[in-house]
Amino acid sequence: MLRFGTAGLRGPLRDGPDGMNVTTVSRATAGLADWLRERCLGGGAVVVGRDARHGSAEFATATAEIFTAAGFPVTLLPEPVPTPVVAFAVRELGAVAGVQITASHNPPADNGYKVYLDGGSQLIAPADSEIEKCIEAVVEPVAREAVSLSGDDLVDRYVARVAELPGLLGGPGERAPVRIALTAMHGVGGAIAVRALAGAGFTDVHVVDEQFAPDPDFPTVSFPNPEEPGAADLLLALAARIDADVAIALDPDADRCALGVAGPDGWHMLRGDETGVLLADYVLRTSPNDPLVATTIVSSRLLSKLAAARSARYAETLTGFKWLARAGEGLVYAYEEAIGHCVDPTKVRDKDGISAAVAAADLVALLKAKGTTLQDELDSYAIEFGLHAGDQVSLRLPDQAAASLLVAGLRANPPTEIAGTPVKFTDQAQVRGRLRTDALIFDADDFRIVVRPSGTEPKLKCYIEVVAPVADSATLPAARADAEIRLAAISDYCRSLAD
Repeated sequence: MLRFGTAGLRGPLRDGPDGMNVTTVSRATAGLADWLRERCLGGGAVVVGRDARHGSAEFATATAEIFTAAGFPVTLLPEPVPTPVVAFAVRELGAVAGVQITASHNPPADNGYKVYLDGGSQLIAPADSEIEKCIEAVVEPVAREAVSLSGDDLVDRYVARVAELPGLLGGPGERAPVRIALTAMHGVGGAIAVRALAGAGFTDVHVVDEQFAPDPDFPTVSFPNPEEPGAADLLLALAARIDADVAIALDPDADRCALGVAGPDGWHMLRGDETGVLLADYVLRTSPNDPLVATTIVSSRLLSKLAAARSARYAETLTGFKWLARAGEGLVYAYEEAIGHCVDPTKVRDKDGISAAVAAADLVALLKAKGTTLQDELDSYAIEFGLHAGDQVSLRLPDQAAASLLVAGLRANPPTEIAGTPVKFTDQAQVRGRLRTDALIFDADDFRIVVRPSGTEPKLKCYIEVVAPVADSATLPAARADAEIRLAAISDYCRSLAD
């Protein structure tokens, strides 16, 4: 049986209890409905949405009809929508739950069932295991009752809110016109992103035509994930061709956003940590007193230094937005290094690639008016806080169990030295307090590695950060070159873990 992992169910489209199919979705929905009723939430509103993957329309209809038969008034969104629209709708309507049928950036053969609870946040323990027990107790056949499509205006309300963000977050200041290159990565975010950008005043938007319309087969990429090598090649080529000011890539369900910039060696994509600190500084421009910014244990330590310098509080959570959305009172911004950004937590308590894209475009406009760029800002952070150079090594394995076995072996016999440097080992599964998870941390004087199995894919992930002091702009190129050499040596060690 598929288990509730990151936010819900995710798996391959196939028959049987270990696959995504109508029976699996029906049992999950009936179990979720029973769990809600046990908590006196029966009869509360439910939102159901979907992306454009294979099976998504059928799964969304089944979900909506089962909730309706169980006595819940259902808003079944009429068209494929980005995941953050469902998170927004749950908060906007005061719904007791929301379900988005999506597998995000997984391969074409997968689909998923993402659950939002009251307030529009992802579910966390013990709700996940409690819902699993309710699913196991479901007796088939599951009752269904026809439901009409509804909620046409919710997308309009979402777009209107996102279009307001430059005034709310960026505040006053001169803005220069910017040219944007955009890809939807064959997903459902393209048209809505263009609408939101236009509403915010950004109309000079050029899209990657080959990747703009939703296509569940994702024909131009091996994996529909902007982080994957080569996935953003068409976007970067477009950005260079049109002389763009910024390149923006959404993942297929548009809850994540990656940025590309021009550099001395041509266009390249920024790491999630680089975009994260840029957007954090942007949001903190107009934040109220005592704001809170948050990231996860696998992200760069740079945000903690920026927060202190900007008189903001800083929180660190486990991986995943189900934790980041609950980081604490006064949260104004949260990000995870896997290109997930939450710039508007009062309306969307999850990562939102479209609102992040609008915020990024506004930041570029503000900087351009001053004669600077995103890369200039990153260089200034290196001088102010030290160069934080990062890399990620993802080892794709036969299944998720193989990744867990590799972590178990490393836990049983941890190295005392990596790349010729002594390291201190911390097992995050054994630490006291909230940050307990299946992750291993290796700290040295000038670098840090976090190793963990992926929660959604058959991968072992190694997150690497090298930190080097920078005296001034003249010494930055040498520091960057030295950091690249250091990263390469540490990355080689991480790749050797699968040997």
